[in-house]
Amino acid sequence: MLNLYDTAVGTVRPLTLRDEGKVSMYVCGPTVYDLPHLGHGRFTLVFDVLRRYLIYSGLEVTYVSNITDIDDNIIGRAHREDRTEGEVAAEYEERWWEAMDLLEVLRPDMTPHATAFVDGMIATIAELLERGTAYQLPDGVYLDVSKVDGYGLLAGQPLESLRAGARVDAEVEKRSPLDFALWKAAKPDEPAWAAPFGAGRPGWHTECVVMSLSLLGDGFDLHGGGLDLKFPHHENERAQAVALGRPFAQHWAHNGWVMVEGEKMSKSLGNFTSLTDLLAKADPRAYRLLVLRSHYRAPIEVTAETIADAERGLDRLDALARRLELTSPPGPVIGTTDSDIETAAVERFVALMDDDLQTPQALGLVFELVGEANTALDDGDESRARRLGATVIRLAGAMGLTFDGAAAELDAATLALARARDEARAAKDFAAADALRDQLQAAGWVVEDTPSGTALHR
Repeated sequence: MLNLYDTAVGTVRPLTLRDEGKVSMYVCGPTVYDLPHLGHGRFTLVFDVLRRYLIYSGLEVTYVSNITDIDDNIIGRAHREDRTEGEVAAEYEERWWEAMDLLEVLRPDMTPHATAFVDGMIATIAELLERGTAYQLPDGVYLDVSKVDGYGLLAGQPLESLRAGARVDAEVEKRSPLDFALWKAAKPDEPAWAAPFGAGRPGWHTECVVMSLSLLGDGFDLHGGGLDLKFPHHENERAQAVALGRPFAQHWAHNGWVMVEGEKMSKSLGNFTSLTDLLAKADPRAYRLLVLRSHYRAPIEVTAETIADAERGLDRLDALARRLELTSPPGPVIGTTDSDIETAAVERFVALMDDDLQTPQALGLVFELVGEANTALDDGDESRARRLGATVIRLAGAMGLTFDGAAAELDAATLALARARDEARAAKDFAAADALRDQLQAAGWVVEDTPSGTALHR
């Protein structure tokens, strides 16, 4: 059974399921007004790994991740560039999916867009007003957090402590600085929807509670996102569900910060780095490997050096895949009890992953198996090497790491040189074999020996 840290209770506990054999997950997605950044890449990879491991464990996973396609940032960009909000959102959503596909992140089962759920948000706000938990001001509708039992749970602080440290906005006559907007009254030249409490648009914190409950139902299993969303966004989602009297997420999971040269990555610090740029300059798998090297709740340092080191790790994995001509299967990996894998290693992997996703140790186990497989090949034990290699592919695949060990397509002249080298080696004419290797390397090929002969790659 998977044990996962629960932000709401501050401890690792079993991920209990509402429906046996099924997992319902909601992970907050992007606001599509700019290129995705490294923090976006990390949270999508963390929850992709979690999702893949749940599937590996034999569970049926329903994964929902939203698209915020209307908010202040989208409106601001549209105004600056003399475009519509829809045009801005469509462009950057497309760029988002391009990055996700490069990272080999599984597409969500559902990707609700905020603008498609406005009617549900209006109904929710109307109910909160009727219950007396929300109130209206000239600039919109607000939730009165003092009427929500347990407000501050995810922040780990009581209401009075949060109130004392809150920033006071002198321009808004809220009952408390912690009260947050459910609905923003219409402004000139901004999108607006008709509502019983006046035309306007929903606040950010309202969309996710409406979409998650609409698509996954009351008491869904897991809500996740980056640590930056824990408070106030996730706290405010939870507050609305509590105010409505509806069971919300049963488990909360958050991943840690992305650090750039020792500082938390953020636009305000001026160290914002585009994920798109990273993926254009490096092997996209390197970022997944880097994420796996740190526990999901710990910070990670993303620099040119850490990415380059991750690429060197990929080189080791790719080299074994080529030596054994192994290729990752398409789609998520499902655990089995096949006799062609190292059962003891699989049991170690499962124990590590079940313990709050200990991916650094699980990845270490994969590299341990790589070393054993290479040793077995060097010793001529091809059968054991293949069993170890199959285990590497299986366990790495459970975390979303893929490899392609298929032979490169060779032109006739290069193929003839490779075959001549194999013939020289078979005849134990090692001087000729070495000369042919040097000739291939001079042409830009990396030469490797495999059980089926010379393998070449660039």
